Amino acid sequence: MSTLHIRLPSKAAADSAPQWLALSCPFALVSDDGNIQNEGVAPLSSLSDMIAKIQRVVLLLAAGDVTVLRIKVPPLSAARLKAALPNLVEEHLLCDPSECVVVAGRMEDGLRTIAVAQRAWLDSLTKAFIAFGARKIAALPEQSCLQGQPGIVTASIYERNPDIDLTLRLPEQDSIGLTINIGPDETAANRVIQTLCAVAHETPVTLYVPQAAMRAYQEAVADTPGLKERFSVSADNWTRWVAGTRGAELDLMAGTGTNAGPGLDWRTWRWPLALAAAVLLVNVSALNIEWWRFKSEAHALRSAMTQIYKSAYPNESVIIDPIAQMQQKIATAKRDSGLAAADDFTSITAAFGEAWAGVTATMAARPSIAALEYRDRSLSVRLSGGEAPTQQMKAALAGRDLSLELDSSQSATVWEIRSTK
Repeated sequence: MSTLHIRLPSKAAADSAPQWLALSCPFALVSDDGNIQNEGVAPLSSLSDMIAKIQRVVLLLAAGDVTVLRIKVPPLSAARLKAALPNLVEEHLLCDPSECVVVAGRMEDGLRTIAVAQRAWLDSLTKAFIAFGARKIAALPEQSCLQGQPGIVTASIYERNPDIDLTLRLPEQDSIGLTINIGPDETAANRVIQTLCAVAHETPVTLYVPQAAMRAYQEAVADTPGLKERFSVSADNWTRWVAGTRGAELDLMAGTGTNAGPGLDWRTWRWPLALAAAVLLVNVSALNIEWWRFKSEAHALRSAMTQIYKSAYPNESVIIDPIAQMQQKIATAKRDSGLAAADDFTSITAAFGEAWAGVTATMAARPSIAALEYRDRSLSVRLSGGEAPTQQMKAALAGRDLSLELDSSQSATVWEIRSTK
């Protein structure tokens, strides 16, 4: 998963520009293993295609736009700490805490690191980058990504004509950001060195500057008495900033609740989802077609049976179930003509007698029939003595279109025999 790192202009520079998305910003595209795949300086608007293709965007907010505080905070749960943060930082701010996003970092030496930024600026960034197609956004203070050293003031500059953004990391783990205005009779290097001398006093300073400005800053240090031993000037690069972002925990996007968590890249799944939708559509269509076909066949079959019944019994006006009504008519006709129906007492008893005689003919100790009872078109046979040949009788009666079931509610062996026709 590639990550795009962007050093943003300050809010003051964005407010003074006609189109702040047209401001040039340093960027670096970093792979998962930390290798820089692409870097340069380009307007934000021209990075939209790159932003839409990658998984994550890390915004480095100008140090002057983020106030980083170290405050003594009582032990609180995460929910209570979140609710208490605006009150804890209120006395350190010039604006209303409700207009700011406040996030808390880890506790060190009894002090908790807290970052504060204007909510309106973060909302503008969020809307712009979501419009570019960003799926996951992190916003980190530049000063938190500048790796410091014990006992040394670490500084970094970025020149945005006519101003210079200065980021400072102090030995006490405090960090600040300054915007330096360069006068017409001043050089950028001399003004930055003077500012650092005023802030650092006698503390050693490590200054990171763009490669093109290295010589000017080295000469400014060499021309100032007593600074050569205390100041170290090095070329800035994205490798240092990317390493610093990995340890930074003050993500101000987490305070806005917008796109801070990992999101599902739906565009990666668009073809599998489209294929699944197509398969589902084909299957649903096929099922509906098959249902309509079966329904049409059932309707045609019922119409045919109804027509046959009407042709056989034209005087019948109410036809609810043509099959059942036809069976009733046939059974009635058989009884009227003297023929026994398949479920009549005589038919069932005769078939049972034939099956009984065939099964028990070879039995040494056959049971006796204690009682016969005909009720609800079924013959109940109660047996006594000997072992009842239930399975043999089932097979014999099945060949005569009769079924046999044991009546489990009786203590004695009782068979229930019915016609299967």
